[in-house]
Amino acid sequence: MTDRLTEIFNSLPSCKVFADVGCDHGYISLEMLKSNKAEKVIFSDISKNCLEKARELLKEYEKDGRAEGYVSNGFDNLPPFDLALIAGMGGEEIISIIEKAKDLPQKLVVQPMKNSPKVREVLLKKGYKIIKDYTFKAENKFYDLITLEKGNDFLTEEEKEFGRTNLALRPTAFLEKLSVRKKALRSYIENENIGESAREELVEELKRIEKIC
Repeated sequence: MTDRLTEIFNSLPSCKVFADVGCDHGYISLEMLKSNKAEKVIFSDISKNCLEKARELLKEYEKDGRAEGYVSNGFDNLPPFDLALIAGMGGEEIISIIEKAKDLPQKLVVQPMKNSPKVREVLLKKGYKIIKDYTFKAENKFYDLITLEKGNDFLTEEEKEFGRTNLALRPTAFLEKLSVRKKALRSYIENENIGESAREELVEELKRIEKIC
């Protein structure tokens, strides 16, 4: 597995039935079964071709009934599960899956590629509390990883924007991400061709980041 997938796998708690939504090649599903972190795996993808790749990887587990594959858009038509992973998708796509779902699992792990603040906000409204929420670096890119379970929670505006665990523990990847973003913001702000309204938004973002730093 890639470093990104390994980090995601390590964050997953043990469960009875694990749903790998948008499973792609099925590597995390395989590791959940091999490690016995899950008794059973539901793996799904909107792409039939991707699902066939995962089916080939998991065929021995499908034979013994520990794995089931579905062509599915999000949680559509999936059997019950107690832990779900949605990773490698944009934040808006994750939100769409969550908002369309008839039933949501007890535990959820998401790794949005962008729009993490909006994902956090929607998940709290859907009745989740955040267990861990941090930034990690893999393959020279930064990713947010959010672990949740059913319950009540509240986020400050800073926690919503930056992640609660990041603010509490200040992991190296998070601080590096802020440093990179600060450099980019200063470059954008100095650009003479940028509109005044856009410049003001960037200045405000830079102030928020400098406050955290």
